[in-house]
Amino acid sequence: MPSEVRTRKGEPVERALRRLKKKMDKEGTMKELRNRRHFEKPSEAARRKRRRSR
Repeated sequence: MPSEVRTRKGEPVERALRRLKKKMDKEGTMKELRNRRHFEKPSEAARRKRRRSR
């Protein structure tokens, strides 16, 4: 389901964009997008998770 932000009456577009960015950051959408930009082999993912847990 795509993130959606409705502009309020008289609200500048920049402020609505800022609210959208905050909402997407809270949902983790941008983080997931960056992670999926390139394919990661399952062994690389496991290695990354092991390193992060240390």
